[in-house]
Parts: sequence; structure tokens; C-alpha cells
Amino acid sequence: QVQLVESGGGLVQAGGSLRLSCAASGRTFTSYTMGWFRQAPGKDREFVAGIRWSGGMTYHADSVKGRFTISRDNAKNTVYLQMNSLKPEDTAVYYCAASAKRWEISGYDSDYDYWGQGTQVTVSS
Repeated sequence: QVQLVESGGGLVQAGGSLRLSCAASGRTFTSYTMGWFRQAPGKDREFVAGIRWSGGMTYHADSVKGRFTISRDNAKNTVYLQMNSLKPEDTAVYYCAASAKRWEISGYDSDYDYWGQGTQVTVSS
């Protein structure tokens, strides 16, 4: 069992920045690939970014590539999502998730075993 708690969401103007954090507890953090997903009102959950257990391999969705950066600090059991140049279309509830597939990064939510409760990000124009 892994428990995940997101924080850092809020209201920001277009062009601004936020950093989301996901604190993990339970099973060893280094055994899991970590991902960030988001879900906007009326839309399906969307993959945003993922990071392998080692932290040396990352993948970012085309919609956020060059603006968002995922990272992790295994010593602190924490994964981060740095969000820059935010746009109104980034408005969503953001979720962190953990996958037991330590050797690859999946963009499918069905491959993730544990989920946080989400944190709201609202970008105003």
C-alpha cells in the first residue's frame, strides 16, 4: 500500500508558475514509477508526465512539453511537477499516481496502482 498526498495547487494568472508536490508514504518509494495526471471538468483523465524509479528517465505529454518538468527526490519520498508558462487550458484537478512498473513509463491510468486525492489548479486569463 502506498499513500499519496498532493499539494501546491491554487489560482494563478496565465503565464505564471506553480510547483505541485506529492508526498508518498507506505511501501518503498524507489520501487515505483511515478506519474502526474489531470482531469478538467467534463473531460477524461489525461496523462501529463511520468518519471522512472531512478529519476533518470522522464516523459512529458506534448501538451506540456517545454513548460512542465517532473522530478523526484527519493530521499524525501516526494515527486514534483514544476509548471511554468501556465495557460487557461491547464486548469484541472491534478493527481499523482504510482505504478509498480519500475522499468517503464506508462501513459495509461490503468497501469497505475495508487492515486492521491488531487489538487486544484486554476489558470485565469
